Amino acid sequence: MKRLPRTTSAVRNARRLWPYVLMAWERWQALPPEKKERYRRQARDYAERGRRLVDERRRRPPRRRF
Repeated sequence: MKRLPRTTSAVRNARRLWPYVLMAWERWQALPPEKKERYRRQARDYAERGRRLVDERRRRPPRRRF
């Protein structure tokens, strides 16, 4: 089986995803400002939680394997 070059594969995937990206953008634009802010706050909270978990795991001593 012949592999496609990366650019060809990327272009094909972008064409396939474009309608979904456009629909998401249109839905976002239709939201009232209060809902947009709610979603932004929720995303910030998720990102902060993820950063906190990564920091905690970095500080934890590595697990010993037997």
